[in-house]
Amino acid sequence: MSAHCQVTGRGPGFGNSVSHSHRRTPRRWDPNIQNKTYYLPSEGRRIRLRVSAKGIKVIDRDGIEAVVARMRARGEKV
Repeated sequence: MSAHCQVTGRGPGFGNSVSHSHRRTPRRWDPNIQNKTYYLPSEGRRIRLRVSAKGIKVIDRDGIEAVVARMRARGEKV
């Protein structure tokens, strides 16, 4: 499974590793993805999300109900 946050859409960043001799090799920076379970009171069930650390902060700030509503508006299945 790819390293993408379901809340923020944040994905991996790409670039180069640069050695001491300045030889460049491709690499990627994956976001800090966590599997989290949240309880949706309106539906009386739990949902599992793959969220980044930033996504967890967004859920804490806005609430799980608002975040799920935004995800469904984007067409994502929850």
